[in-house]
Amino acid sequence: MPTVNDIHEAIQRLVPDDLAESWDNVGLLAGSRQQEVHRILLALDPSVSVARQAAATGADLIITHHPAIFKPIRHLLTDTPTGAFLAAAMRQNISVIACHTSLDSTAEGVSHSLAAALGLEKLRPLVPAGRGFAPICGLGSIGAYATAISAEELVARLRAHCAPPWILAAGRRPETVHCVALCAGSGSELAELALSQGADVYITAEVKHHVARWAEDAGIWILDAGHFPTENPAMPLFARELRELFAERHWEIPIGLAEQKTPLGLLWPPAA
Repeated sequence: MPTVNDIHEAIQRLVPDDLAESWDNVGLLAGSRQQEVHRILLALDPSVSVARQAAATGADLIITHHPAIFKPIRHLLTDTPTGAFLAAAMRQNISVIACHTSLDSTAEGVSHSLAAALGLEKLRPLVPAGRGFAPICGLGSIGAYATAISAEELVARLRAHCAPPWILAAGRRPETVHCVALCAGSGSELAELALSQGADVYITAEVKHHVARWAEDAGIWILDAGHFPTENPAMPLFARELRELFAERHWEIPIGLAEQKTPLGLLWPPAA
């Protein structure tokens, strides 16, 4: 059976660690490089629940989008969420790999897949990766519709693909939509860049107050559909890519998807 190190080296073809942002923490974060891998659990977020699911299904490797260790840890305490997750994984000999902004920026990454699902064409990154990577690699995505659609149709497509519990809006709502930029997950800081590249609409999450106020005068419609809802649809696609990659190597390793939902819920008004 392939080892954790074999898996990590293989996925460099899809999500190379070098593609991650300099401030990020990706790759093998916990476990043993020499451990054999018989089953993998894929999750957007590291959590105690995910570690329990991995143990219950017999997985010996967890691959998450968000890294369990993001900032340097001075104390690893098991009565904290991070410590509890890592301890739960270590007790069961489960290794942990993170593919964060490396998955965001890859050619078929988180934002690109969302843009494609919304029907946008001629996609390119908002922030090209450069550094010798293919032009399609980078953060965010921007594209256009061959024929403009209504704002209502765009929202309907976003709801159908992401199933967000809410969608917040800021700025002027356009009658028709031609060019759309997006950054799945937290991308408030890219709103001005989206406008400068001709976007009518910018879709992201965790929009800051001053950015929403700016949108009112800037002439762009910003939609905040939530961090988890805009990113999680990419995980089944990533699982499919991993299965295809492993099949090329004749690795018969089952890949499961963790059961997770958005940690934020709508308190008021109550959901219908």
